[in-house]
Amino acid sequence: MDKNIAVIRGDGIGPEIINEAIAVLDKIAQKYNHKFTYTDVCMGGCAIDKYGEPLPDAELAKCVNSDSVLLGAVGGAKWDTVPGHLRPEKGLLKLRSGMQVYSNNRPAKIWPQLASASPLKESIVKKGIDFIIVRELIGGIYFGKHETKEQNGEMCAIDELIYRESEIERIARIGFETARKRNKKLCSVEKSNVLDSSRLWKSVVTKLSREYPDVELSHMLVDNCAMQIVKDPSQFDVIVTENMFGDILSDEASQITGSIGMIPSSSLGSTTRGVYEPIHGSAPDIAGKDIANPIGTILSVAMMLRFSFDMADEADAIEDAVSKVLDKGYRTADIMQEGCIKVGCSEMGKLIIDNI
Repeated sequence: MDKNIAVIRGDGIGPEIINEAIAVLDKIAQKYNHKFTYTDVCMGGCAIDKYGEPLPDAELAKCVNSDSVLLGAVGGAKWDTVPGHLRPEKGLLKLRSGMQVYSNNRPAKIWPQLASASPLKESIVKKGIDFIIVRELIGGIYFGKHETKEQNGEMCAIDELIYRESEIERIARIGFETARKRNKKLCSVEKSNVLDSSRLWKSVVTKLSREYPDVELSHMLVDNCAMQIVKDPSQFDVIVTENMFGDILSDEASQITGSIGMIPSSSLGSTTRGVYEPIHGSAPDIAGKDIANPIGTILSVAMMLRFSFDMADEADAIEDAVSKVLDKGYRTADIMQEGCIKVGCSEMGKLIIDNI
């Protein structure tokens, strides 16, 4: 199978971690008889330096015309003083809009070898943490009308929360499809005891569930979900929720795993084409020192293979290789534990490749 992957190396540690991810893809291509063609895209601070803007139209076109995008990280203190509309992060917003990705999918998985890093009690961690939060990305209260005005002699702030049936259905469908590729359990999270938007959300998701009889659907109020994530995260497989709730819950979920350097993510739309990236930033303070953790990026590649390219065996091979390397005691600086073997970014990449 041939696939064209747009590669955004970005800033800071971005180029280093992307190099290791591409090397892993090359190993997968060799082992499973695929062909991956890489198209470099300049975005972020490096694009500001080169073109004067964070994502030129011509660079965005390369992404739109690809089968999926692999993104390292963008930004850094070097560009903190540029005008707001030219910040490296604006490139991300333009990329998401141009790619029409409306679903952010963030796994929360704790690797058994790193269980001691979780802030949760050992008895909770032992039950397992392995779920995905599917967050609606371009609707809801973040994209509604925002207004602050004087009313009856005092300032009044208004934030408008709007969701349409079509917006709910399309994100719910990604939730169902994701669950179908995992353990076939979907939890829809809302606040239907208070909000009209949540009552519509629950109704639309319930109706759509008829198309997915093989997926077990449950509903949960967002405040209860926040509690359950720290009380018993093992109960979850896939969570689907609206923009603000997903923003909050996904940050909570990332912390219970104990290591931000291990977590991948994807952003998807109505096609199989997506944007795949680790959740961490560009870490310019350690750039070029060969100490960054490439595992989050490598696991993002596994997500790309699984969810965009329908290559489940290949994704499993990468995830299994990561597990084997951790079993052998190899650690980058951010996940280093007593009695383990410290390795750099490039060595960690090589070890994972050797175990595929």
